[in-house]
Amino acid sequence: MSSILLVTSSPREDSLSTKVATDLVEKLKSRNPGETIVHRDLGQNPVAHLDTVTTSAIRKPAADRNAEEAAAAAESDELVAELLAADTVVLATGLINFNIYSTLKSWIDNVARAGMTFRYTAEGPEGLATGKKVYIVLSAAGIYSEGPAMGMNHAVPYLKTVLAFMGMTDVEVIYVEGTAFGPEAFDKALAQADARITELAAAA
Repeated sequence: MSSILLVTSSPREDSLSTKVATDLVEKLKSRNPGETIVHRDLGQNPVAHLDTVTTSAIRKPAADRNAEEAAAAAESDELVAELLAADTVVLATGLINFNIYSTLKSWIDNVARAGMTFRYTAEGPEGLATGKKVYIVLSAAGIYSEGPAMGMNHAVPYLKTVLAFMGMTDVEVIYVEGTAFGPEAFDKALAQADARITELAAAA
């Protein structure tokens, strides 16, 4: 049975990135009703940022961890297992200060694990979380997919880089942008995003 991992990161109840990402997942599931959905809502239930104990624990084999380290590594291990089990991954974030929410960054820090989602070889790093389709939903008040502000969009380049490092290179991006330019622009942004996710779901 195939699985979709939905990771949302906005703390806002009216989050557009969460809405569009959720709509995309529903459209994907409608084409394959047997798919299971795992939803990580980082906005409401944030993953703890790495601390001294957790950083040490996740670098050790499970058998070498003491009780404190085992408890500290448990959430990270669970997050990695969810990612590796997923066939499709949907990541949703707003563009905040030109990058992703810190909640999503913490999730990435917990799943980017040497020996689990990537490994180092004599030829260089190799991603281990392969064979997955990834969709990034990015909402922004301004226009960052093109034009003069494109260079300030550090979210998409960063996400594509770290995903590829873990072996995920089949990535589609859905923008919900220009929403601060008035009601018409807001409605247009949602309509364009909906058209995009409908197109992507049909092609899945």
